Amino acid sequence: MSRLPVEMSVCVCVCACVCVCSVVFTICLCVRQPGLRCWRVEKMKAVPLEPAEVGAFFNGDSYLVLDHRGDQGADLHMWIGEKSSRDEQVACAMLATQLDNFLGGDPIQHRQVQGYESPEFMKLFPRGITYKEGGVESGFRRAQSGSGPVHRLYQIKGKRNIRAKEVELSWESFNKGDCFILDLGETIVPWIGSQANIFEKQKVQEIATLIRDTDRHGKAKITSISEGEETPEMLKVLGPMPELKESTPEEDSKADASNSASLYKVSDATGSMKLTKVSEKSPFAKDLLVRDDCFILDNGANGKIFVWKGSGANAEEKREALKMADDFIEKMNYPRMKTQVEILPQGRETVIFKQFFQNWN
Repeated sequence: MSRLPVEMSVCVCVCACVCVCSVVFTICLCVRQPGLRCWRVEKMKAVPLEPAEVGAFFNGDSYLVLDHRGDQGADLHMWIGEKSSRDEQVACAMLATQLDNFLGGDPIQHRQVQGYESPEFMKLFPRGITYKEGGVESGFRRAQSGSGPVHRLYQIKGKRNIRAKEVELSWESFNKGDCFILDLGETIVPWIGSQANIFEKQKVQEIATLIRDTDRHGKAKITSISEGEETPEMLKVLGPMPELKESTPEEDSKADASNSASLYKVSDATGSMKLTKVSEKSPFAKDLLVRDDCFILDNGANGKIFVWKGSGANAEEKREALKMADDFIEKMNYPRMKTQVEILPQGRETVIFKQFFQNWN
């Protein structure tokens, strides 16, 4: 990765100046506090945005979006416009790495590409997002800090390789042929479609239990319902239930193909990346993840790559996590601008990542 002179400045506050490998930025100590903070990369600088426009993204720009939720952790998103320059994209990645280092390597990092954003990113902007031509001044609305209740929706789909994926929190995401999980924080609602197959019905209970035991420390209540038994609590979040779409067996077959995954150990994060395939088929044994190394979970068939950073991995490997992902995407001939990247520090794994492993607890 080329080294660019990058500067980062944030709102007026008590600040710390950091200089690493010619990357210089001044960063406000308040980024460690809960809240949504946004920057646009301009001439290799990260410029903080005023809350003038809500979720307006210019397709010629790259952005940093930090969603800090205090004790609940933080997510750092790199948003890449389809017409942003390669230099801007490189600068955005470098700034994200330095901000991640400033925050102790705790945030989960995501690369969001225009048109392929994750539901997790979209929910940061309750009024939706808009794309604009060019690369002129734009802004984000300062959203709520995330201290409120969790509201997420997962779709469970497949027959042999059944997986959960987060989808838009709307009845539009539902159909009769699949199972879904409505995660409301204190209550987890597995919903079973009238045409769902037996494998999806089993998996929806497993994923609901995984969310309860790992994300809620066993304290959430699981309330399973079938199509037609929707509760007032569910309707309050999703609104009145419309007529749902049908599903076909062909869709399950497609899902099986996209749900496949492989696991690789990264033995050298600098220079030429060396990969060792440790398992070519999930579910993986959790003890394959060694704390002194970094690993890549390849779900590229579904447009997603995960980089897992062991707590004992060296600092250079951790800094080069995004480069690992980019090199891997190139090696596998995946479309770079259509492949999402998620970088996970050990101990900050998401449910979507955990589901690829046996008996994660």
